[in-house]
Order: sequence, then structure tokens, then C-alpha cells
Amino acid sequence: MFFCCCLNLQNAYLQYILFSQILLLQRAMEELEQETVSRDEDKVKYLSEKLPPLQITGLSMDELQKLCRQLNAKIDVVDEERYDFEAKVNKNNKDVSNLKVQDLGGKFKKPALRKVRVSADEMMRALLGSKHKGSMDLRANLKSVKKEDIKQEKVHLHVGDWRKNVEAMSGMEGRKKMFDAAGGGQ
Repeated sequence: MFFCCCLNLQNAYLQYILFSQILLLQRAMEELEQETVSRDEDKVKYLSEKLPPLQITGLSMDELQKLCRQLNAKIDVVDEERYDFEAKVNKNNKDVSNLKVQDLGGKFKKPALRKVRVSADEMMRALLGSKHKGSMDLRANLKSVKKEDIKQEKVHLHVGDWRKNVEAMSGMEGRKKMFDAAGGGQ
């Protein structure tokens, strides 16, 4: 029973909201129509003030030509003003877009860094602070390498005349040597 009452209340509330929204939309449409009518009336009024009707009846050919020249001069002045305004608007639009780009670029711009030469002692002093005393021997931590190992590696790397190697490995005998060296022919 309680559930049914809640549904009826909800439906009534939803209907009220829907009805109020419909009324708001109707009122907005009426105001929009009134606004367009008033704009049209203002436009006609402005044009009638600025452009009085031409009285060309009873004018001679010279007077008509003079009137045409005056109208063309007014048209030229208006076109120049229109061009100037368009140029100003375009310039302002470009300036605004450039400022936006610079603003975005300015947020992420990194400063130019200078190259600083630092010796090992200065770097250790900067890293360790007061713990660093004197100069440390940085070579003490390096791994020691025996000189004999280096000489043995050089012996293995030494390759003789490549022509001798090619001649020795040519033909079936060379392939047999390679096969024997690989451990295939035991």
C-alpha cells in the first residue's frame, strides 16, 4: 500500500517537473520570436535613417552622374573602413593565438643550462659533504687485470696472411680440417 502511494507521488512530481519545463521552453520560444521581430524593426529603422530613398525622378543626365559619383565615393570610404576593421580583427586574432601558444610553451620551457666543469674531489665533496676528507683514490675500487691475460688474448687475435688461410682451407682438404677442428670426426 505504501509502495503504491510512493509511485503516485513520484509520478505527480515527475509530471510537475515536465510541465514546468514545457512552460519554460514555451516562454523562451515566445521571447526569442519577440527578439527577432524587434531586431528586424530596429534594422529597418536604422536603414531608413541612414539611407534615405533616392529622388532620381526629374534629374538630368549630369545630375545622375554626379549622384552616382557621390554614391561610389561613399561606397569606397565604407569599403576602406571595412577593410581596416577586418585587418585589425585578423591581427588581434593572430596575436591572441600567438599568446596562447606562448603561454602553453612557457609552462613547459626548460632553462638553458650551463656546462660546469667539476673535478672528482669537488664532486665527492658535493655528494658526501663533510665526510669527504682529502682526495680519495678512485682507482682502488677498480678490478685488477693481469698482463699475461691481455697478451694471450692478443696472440689469439693475431691473424696471419689471409691468402694462406684461404689456400689452406680451399678444396675438400680445407673442409675436412674444419670438420676435424669442430670435433666432428673423432
